[in-house]
Amino acid sequence: MPASSSEPVPVSEPVPVSEPVPVSEAATTSASLPASVPVPVLPTGTHPILAEVVRSGFVEGRHRGSLVVLAADGSVELALGDPAAPFFPRSSNKPMQAAAVLRAGLDLAGERLALAAASHSGEPFHIELVRRMLAENGLTADHLRTPPALPLDPAEAERYLASGRGRDRIAMNCSGKHTAMLAACRLNGWELDTYVDPSHPLQLLTRTVVEESAAEPVAAIGTDGCGAPLMAISLLGLARAYRLFVLAPEGSAERRVADAMRAHPEYVAGTNRPDTWLMRAVPGALSKVGAEAVQAVALADGRALAFKIDDGGTRALGPVLARLLEGLGVDDPVVARIAEAPVHGGGRPVGEIRAAF
Repeated sequence: MPASSSEPVPVSEPVPVSEPVPVSEAATTSASLPASVPVPVLPTGTHPILAEVVRSGFVEGRHRGSLVVLAADGSVELALGDPAAPFFPRSSNKPMQAAAVLRAGLDLAGERLALAAASHSGEPFHIELVRRMLAENGLTADHLRTPPALPLDPAEAERYLASGRGRDRIAMNCSGKHTAMLAACRLNGWELDTYVDPSHPLQLLTRTVVEESAAEPVAAIGTDGCGAPLMAISLLGLARAYRLFVLAPEGSAERRVADAMRAHPEYVAGTNRPDTWLMRAVPGALSKVGAEAVQAVALADGRALAFKIDDGGTRALGPVLARLLEGLGVDDPVVARIAEAPVHGGGRPVGEIRAAF
């Protein structure tokens, strides 16, 4: 991996599975690695600088954060900041939420399963498939608990408004996930009106999937931007989960989600999104961004990464992800495409956002 002011600490053994603990207990304790895994932990506010904002040759801003990279055998290859601390992965948890609806018995595959794990851009093909999935399961947009929204992609939002439409629940980027959750509830005879309650049977199952995938307890439960329960784990747990999904046996819920996402990445994200570019260009790669500048990726051989930009600055995502992919030896033009983050002045590029580790 590239050199850094915070030295990576190699470890030889994978981190063991932790026993689940109640949310009330986990939320009051700081997640930590076993003593045998010496990952550097820095005080809050002193996480390493992961990216710099350079304007006209002058560094005018910096983004701090934490990251972890796992080797193919699951051991920690690189750790910066505090990757053992619990945080909200936001939409990077969606593959686990999609696996939960499969475990609940919902028979999804292909584009429909990819959309269940999506933060879609709100392109016409996304919205049309959400409408079809609702109808196929005897549901309507009124069942969705997503907040009314415009398409996530700015250009799509402009076209949406120009067509005379306004904010609605289907256009919200999590509508595919919510549709799948509702369909699983209808299949099992579970209450529809309360499907986003953390105590709902589907959400209890989702918590089990998250804990099993991350190999650690959920540290806290909050409410995501879409209204669904949001489960806190560590960056280390998030990377372990993505590694598990790409290495899971064929036919398992986890592998089915990974395979659908990799086969139909445009339904996971959109036409002009880095997750789509990466999964299209690198065979076997699984990639999912999350709000507040979270990113998780696993490669086909089980190597995985996860990182969080402390201030939520999504503009730093591409440069940091590209640097990590370079360190993992991913040799494809998509890496340079992901890294591009120009800084503009007077309508032209005058600098860049660049990785700083």
